[in-house]
Amino acid sequence: MPIPTPHITAKAGDFAETVLMPGDPLRSEFIAKHYLEDPVLVNDVRGVHGYTGRWHGRRVSVMASGMGQPAVGIYSYELFNFYGVEQIIRVGSCGSFHPDLHARDLLLAMGACTNGNYAMQYRLPGTFCPIADFGLLRRAVETCESMGLRYMVGNIFSSDTFYDDANSGMEWAKMGVLGVEMESAALYCNAARAGKKALCICTVSDSFVHPEENTTAEERQTSFTQMMEVALSLA
Repeated sequence: MPIPTPHITAKAGDFAETVLMPGDPLRSEFIAKHYLEDPVLVNDVRGVHGYTGRWHGRRVSVMASGMGQPAVGIYSYELFNFYGVEQIIRVGSCGSFHPDLHARDLLLAMGACTNGNYAMQYRLPGTFCPIADFGLLRRAVETCESMGLRYMVGNIFSSDTFYDDANSGMEWAKMGVLGVEMESAALYCNAARAGKKALCICTVSDSFVHPEENTTAEERQTSFTQMMEVALSLA
């Protein structure tokens, strides 16, 4: 496919090899303006802001994905396959299923379970297990340790339903799944298919175990800085 694509107006070379990918376009703008040197807006189709700048001299991009697997599937596919991006690090929020994973703690998603059908397109004779790139995951763990951050590593649940009529989210906890969000499985699938790298780093925004800890929309947008700094260190 030629570029620009139907969803990204950037030109060839506008994106760095590493892209941080929050769901929220306002979080993308926050990261660009608070962390990157000389950020340049390279995409704003549908308000999905994409910026490229420098972090400690290294070229880095940040672009939002929107919510859900179809959305992150589109943007990560185009970045991996048409814009030469080598690694995408999701910086999102999640709900916690685990009693020891509190609000503002980090969840590093080693694997992503899902109730979605994103992987059905690959026509595999079985079940594909979407997983993170081990090198990125290992470096993220080392960074969390060096920064003294609270974090857990394990499975995350990428749900296609935010308002789940069956209220089945906590069912995943019995299998050791740590939390829930809506994007990681599709991102990991796209990375695997393209032969690229991906990692999901989430900050716990709310807890199914400790609901009194839940954060506000403004806090989710601007205050989850530890996750952002871990992700930037991987670039």
